[in-house]
Amino acid sequence: MGKLKGQVARDCAVQGTNDSSIVSKCSMAALGYFQDDFLSSFVTKKSRRAPLINRGYYIRARAVDQCVRDFLLQTQDYNRRQVLSLGAGFDSLYFRLKSDGVLRNAVVCEVDFPEVVRRKAALITSSKELSELVEIPEPARRPPSGLVALHGDDYTLLGVDLSDLTLLDHGLNEAGLDPACPTLLLAEVVLTYMENTRSSAVIRWAADHFQSACFVIYEQIQPEDPFGKVMQKHFCQLNSRLHALTQFPDREAQRRRFLERGWEECFIVDMNEFYYGSINESERRRVDELEPFDEFEEWHLKCSHYFILRASKGSLARTESVYHSAGFAVYGTPEISGTVPAIVCSTDSPSTGLRRFGHCSALVTKEVVLSTGGFGEKCGHHQRLRDINILVRREQEWVTDCQRGSDAQWDGRLFHTMTWLPDPKCALVVGGRMSPMHPCSEILCLTWEDSPDKEACQVGTVATCPEDAPLPRWRHSATEVVFRGDSYIFIHGGRSVLNPALDDWHFLHPKELRWVKIPVEGQIPEGRHSHSACSWDGGALLAGGLGAKGLPLNSVLFLKPTESGFIWQIIETNPLIIPRYSHTAHVHDGRLLLVGGVWIQASSVPGVTVIDLSTGHSSEYEISTTSLEWPLMLHNHSSVLLPDEKSLLVLGGGGNCFSFGTHLNRQPVLLDLVEIL
Repeated sequence: MGKLKGQVARDCAVQGTNDSSIVSKCSMAALGYFQDDFLSSFVTKKSRRAPLINRGYYIRARAVDQCVRDFLLQTQDYNRRQVLSLGAGFDSLYFRLKSDGVLRNAVVCEVDFPEVVRRKAALITSSKELSELVEIPEPARRPPSGLVALHGDDYTLLGVDLSDLTLLDHGLNEAGLDPACPTLLLAEVVLTYMENTRSSAVIRWAADHFQSACFVIYEQIQPEDPFGKVMQKHFCQLNSRLHALTQFPDREAQRRRFLERGWEECFIVDMNEFYYGSINESERRRVDELEPFDEFEEWHLKCSHYFILRASKGSLARTESVYHSAGFAVYGTPEISGTVPAIVCSTDSPSTGLRRFGHCSALVTKEVVLSTGGFGEKCGHHQRLRDINILVRREQEWVTDCQRGSDAQWDGRLFHTMTWLPDPKCALVVGGRMSPMHPCSEILCLTWEDSPDKEACQVGTVATCPEDAPLPRWRHSATEVVFRGDSYIFIHGGRSVLNPALDDWHFLHPKELRWVKIPVEGQIPEGRHSHSACSWDGGALLAGGLGAKGLPLNSVLFLKPTESGFIWQIIETNPLIIPRYSHTAHVHDGRLLLVGGVWIQASSVPGVTVIDLSTGHSSEYEISTTSLEWPLMLHNHSSVLLPDEKSLLVLGGGGNCFSFGTHLNRQPVLLDLVEIL
């Protein structure tokens, strides 16, 4: 019986993912992320992808390549071994391995839809370099069934729909694969496009068919958190639904899936664990230097939603994992002490000016919030924003005051800091960037006028002594501290063009607008960026951040005032908080609140962490978003504390979700903290 029209359309959509994927792989290789001289042979129109996509395909290529080469090393003493790539598309795996000389006594068979392998066979035969590597015998041996599109001494292209296991058996027999030989089965984002009963049947068939084998898959997990929902929506819009996510949503479910279908052992890690556990630091530094990059949140979230799995049986089963996770501590799911409700608190349309990230906000009065900069939506386009958004409370709602906003005065920077000074009524903006190669050195001063007949906000540039000015930076922190009765703005950490995580600090006198030196004792904290800083007891509380090695930190530090200056102190938390960054923080009644952010060493999404500063006791609270109609992404957001109401106003947040599109939180959200405070 022929396929239903809907299934044919879905098959075509899945085949279309191959064309997009190979362009991304080619972009990644062309920039030097991964050595592959053959990918370009399968791309008719090349395109340079964004750095985030290049990194995503790099880690995919590294993980798969390590598994394949590990199999070839493990079976090097066998007279024959086999690589069976399911849904191979236009992948260049065979040509890369053949060119490297590692396919001795090995054969490679690639399976995909008949139309895909027909196109791939045509590209191979039309290329002198590729056809010579395949070594097609003369006259070419072509089995009569028509399933084999190309057949060489150690390479076969097989056109079969994986849903038809009887036909697959027949095709593999014609291709000469021997079930008794050690075999690696490989499926890169393939099984998830199949209905679960069919993909599970492939897993069971493979375990029954081959005596000694390992099965490697690369797929997605974690469908229900905000990033996962955006990911699912993207593939549904492409008519390429990710079926496996419904029944096998996490690593443990995927592992059980193989163990319950005939495989003896199964190891699985997400791509964060693989990246920091299996790729050495020098290689990670090399990748960092290939092109400017500043999308750490989206990179870590992408990696937490993909995994590499290796199941094995027979002589290929072994007790040790092929993945080494030294230096990457897994914290597991934290104990949740309660729930914090999230409520939409604005009637603004979804096109509100607060659909942005990488911005700053400040509570000017009890009724007014000022937000500056960031990247977001303007007139239907995503861009660096040059307006200043003023949010005003009217009764119980917060709405944008379009009449008193300031347009075309902001310079478009993002990842800056903005410190509100009640006397005089102004905010000092320090640092930020236009691009990762263009940091901002000018300090901006925003003045506020209460009078309704005057423009509400004015922006001016502050002149400071160039010889005293710190290195231009972004993703740093700034907060007010007190020394000998005088207030200063304390600037710490951040990134610069040449330094991935600064460990220095500076003091700015806000009234005299000059940089001053104040003695600071104690051990210098590890360099970091995307951390938080809060004023407390005359000093500054620093929490979290992303360290120089690219891993989140869980330290809480107190810059404590002394008679001669300040001293660094460590605040021990119990239990230890999970390392995080890109969060916001506030102090209320002796408690430090860490809101949202990104953590990569636990499977859940950060909510609100409450730390008692007198005892160090920490508690985790989950944010309930049941009243929202859209995913709430709490990273690169801003927030202001409304202490009288024991609530927190969250503004903006989101980011570019890999190749799945940009998500921007639609409206301001109020977090009700009454129960936890």
